[in-house]
Amino acid sequence: MREFIFKAIIITFIAIVAFEFTIGKRIDPVVEIINKFSDEHGRKELIYKLRKEMKKGVEKEYMLKEDDRVLIYNFFKKLNSEINSAEKN
Repeated sequence: MREFIFKAIIITFIAIVAFEFTIGKRIDPVVEIINKFSDEHGRKELIYKLRKEMKKGVEKEYMLKEDDRVLIYNFFKKLNSEINSAEKN
């Protein structure tokens, strides 16, 4: 019985270490980002970065690339035509 307990403890320890070195490393950055949202300082920092990026975008002549502008324009045009057709029905 003692042998079984020792083997179970060793296997459990190896499994925990293997988890931390494989999947745990990938989970840590996600947990870190989630923790930023949970405290007030992290939220303020996020708002500051968002405002900074918005100001950069406003200062540029064009915020979007040419192909993105064309794509969005065509999307809205199609969406508008579908909305207008729904009004007729």
